[in-house]
Amino acid sequence: TDDFILGPPGYERVDRQDEQSNPRAAASSHERVFIVHGHDHPLKREVEILLTELGLQPVVLHRQTDEGQTLIEKFERNSEVGYAIILLTPDDVGCSAAEFAKSPGAPNMELRARQNVIFELGFFAGRLGRKRVCCIYKTGVVLPSDLNGIVYKEVRNSVEEIGYAVMKELKAAGMKIK
Repeated sequence: TDDFILGPPGYERVDRQDEQSNPRAAASSHERVFIVHGHDHPLKREVEILLTELGLQPVVLHRQTDEGQTLIEKFERNSEVGYAIILLTPDDVGCSAAEFAKSPGAPNMELRARQNVIFELGFFAGRLGRKRVCCIYKTGVVLPSDLNGIVYKEVRNSVEEIGYAVMKELKAAGMKIK
């Protein structure tokens, strides 16, 4: 039959037959939260714990089975979520080519999030919409300049500093919090 389930804004139609063969598609997207992260594993773990305590299912890509898929296939397969939390942590350093040309020996370097984190931030902003994406950033990291409207929460030491604020954003986005 032509029976379809519609997800949150930005989702594609999912055929019920595909849902039966893919248990992840059947899981409620209102319970699944994708965590995009760089190299700050303690912060990632704190966010996983916070989400679990709220009754939500954190999705961390490296914890999911590979099933012979390429990385982008695995990413796409596990991106059926209702919300994404992006951890912008100072894992890389960089500068513009113009800045480097001015002073190649000592350019003015910036602390930046990993390139994959910025890519996945854009992916989820497009797929879920800005109101279903929250960026948690460590003090000192340069924020993307062209993504105004996305929620940013600064953390210095621990997710506990912003846990309540993140919970309010999750609730406002319609996530099922216990």
